[in-house]
Amino acid sequence: MSFSRRFLLDAGVKATISLPLWMQAALARASGPDRARMISPAAYREATRHRLVVIDPGHGGHDPGCIGQGNLFEKDIALSAAWDLRHALERGGYEVVMTRARDVFIPLQNRVDIAEKHKAALFLSMHANSVAPNTTVRGASVYTFSDQASDGLAATIARSENSVERISNPTFRGVSPQVGKILFSLMAHSTKIESLLLQRKMVGSLGREVPMLPNPARHATFAVLQSSAIPSVLVETAFLSNPQDEAALRTNAFRERIAGSMKAAVDAWFLARRHAVANL
Repeated sequence: MSFSRRFLLDAGVKATISLPLWMQAALARASGPDRARMISPAAYREATRHRLVVIDPGHGGHDPGCIGQGNLFEKDIALSAAWDLRHALERGGYEVVMTRARDVFIPLQNRVDIAEKHKAALFLSMHANSVAPNTTVRGASVYTFSDQASDGLAATIARSENSVERISNPTFRGVSPQVGKILFSLMAHSTKIESLLLQRKMVGSLGREVPMLPNPARHATFAVLQSSAIPSVLVETAFLSNPQDEAALRTNAFRERIAGSMKAAVDAWFLARRHAVANL
């Protein structure tokens, strides 16, 4: 795992940690007026140009995910939707990596590792869910990671997508275990804030184009959202247990609306980050 900022800790110990730029600015201002601009020119360039997005199509290979009444497999629709999103992002100038580009099985932890290996700015996981035999529930929703599910439906969906109960801690070199815990807590909290911002942008953008689940901003223990360093969301595009949603997912037009909405949300997230950098 790589980290982008250096802070001088007690006893002269140095450690490196990734923090949102707005938080870096707040720490700088707290240090005094003569240190109001701590970010270096190199860090500024990195923050404003790094636009690598990892897209994670759910399931794959021997894991089909949910299966619709019309025999539509979640693994297939997630991959199709991911390719639509990839094309939309690449047309917008983003660099894109997919955790899988074909029908193969990728373990959950490997998906997170791929994002961290590529030092992704964002991680977007694509899914379609089901609450069979209930055929009336429909609409998209956007999830962030939490050790407590926001509601019963979120908990049920997380279990079906393979959830985890804890976040793995990164290793911080050159610091005591106590300081390492503090740094991990700070980093995980800042990543959560950036994930919540991305979730808000996603919900707003998708809501203008496709049906949404009531209270679509939800959270649960999704394994693929466990990175403490990369802002991440999981988008449940629709319900395969709902005939209208399943039929819509089969169409290029519906999937392209999802891709366009998600790309607009990514644009809005990066714009907010650039604005934060410009005002440091």
